[in-house]
Amino acid sequence: MSVFPDLGDHAGFIWMAYGVSALVLAGLIGWIRIDARRQMTLLDDLEARGIRRRSSRAKSKGASKAR
Repeated sequence: MSVFPDLGDHAGFIWMAYGVSALVLAGLIGWIRIDARRQMTLLDDLEARGIRRRSSRAKSKGASKAR
């Protein structure tokens, strides 16, 4: 019993498609991780300059209204 299924004459194409798909997915995951790191750096820079998130203001305003 073989670990790999018999793919017939199209085995090369099928394995190539799997390989390209794996590379594309790896590239997308890498791109997302790099962009997330860049966005966090930009956000930290804005917060260091005193610019806060709007969602933080909305929560603080809502808390003061409740009192």
